Amino acid sequence: MRIIPAIMFSLLVCAASPAVAQVEKGSKEEKAASEESSDDLMSLLDEEETAAPKGKEYTTATFKTTRVINGHSVENTGKGVLDFRVSHRFGELNDGAREFFGLDNANTRIGFDYGVTDWLSVGIGRSSFDKEYDGFAKARILRQTDNGSMPFTLSYVGAMSIHDLPKPSASYEWHYSHRMYYANQLLIARKFSPAFSMQLMPTHIHWNLVDSASDPNDMFALGAGGRLKLSNRITLNAEYYYVLGDKLDGARNSLSVGVDIETGGHVFQLMLTNSIAMTERHFIAGQSNSDWTDGGIHFGFNISRVFTVVRPKEFRNSRNKIW
Repeated sequence: MRIIPAIMFSLLVCAASPAVAQVEKGSKEEKAASEESSDDLMSLLDEEETAAPKGKEYTTATFKTTRVINGHSVENTGKGVLDFRVSHRFGELNDGAREFFGLDNANTRIGFDYGVTDWLSVGIGRSSFDKEYDGFAKARILRQTDNGSMPFTLSYVGAMSIHDLPKPSASYEWHYSHRMYYANQLLIARKFSPAFSMQLMPTHIHWNLVDSASDPNDMFALGAGGRLKLSNRITLNAEYYYVLGDKLDGARNSLSVGVDIETGGHVFQLMLTNSIAMTERHFIAGQSNSDWTDGGIHFGFNISRVFTVVRPKEFRNSRNKIW
């Protein structure tokens, strides 16, 4: 009689073995899928995708975050998502050991970007450089598709900044509007492969008041940026702005290189740049930019943390604590 329980136990073990193997296989597949899905922060920055027509899939994750380095990328903060950003640009490396190679001095910007819709983001920020407040709106106009029917993504950025420095001692009439500056940008980007993306940024900047009569009130520039994927969580970025036509006195073009490192809900951007300021009227116009060839290089970083403020519809009745 003891033989029957032994036979039954053996049959159960044999039956369970394929199931265990299937579970282990499934776990590996789920892990691989999870790693692939965390390829970038866009799973949080673009929470609720606009429904695409049948047969048309939109290209995602052209860049890891909403900035290439200093300037905007075509990525938008997702609808109902708040992106809290802290940015630092330290002093020049050629300041030497006495200034800890620039780390004793820093320009700080704290900003908040919010996704109003899937195609519209707005943001505000405050920089210690020139005690400047800034705001922007970014609207996605066209979006690249995987089937090639739309070969690129097109976005528009309108920005404004205002400094809070003391009134100059000059004898001319001074209005508060003299503190204000404006920028208009088109962002034209294409993701050529899962590993490589590029973006062009034609830009217009307007000053209500310039420092001298020889400086232009309107300036035009063309920027170019790129992203090269090194791993699922790390990318190499580069960004350059070339001023077209008249420049401000002493201006230099902005050149930056850096890496993006994604860790869950955070993206760390580490960079070397000749731009200490982080608003368009400074780093694109280039009057505050240093000289790369003379060691005028600033180490800096951006830290981004996103929070879901408004739950997507499909999660509104969920008890999931993430939401």
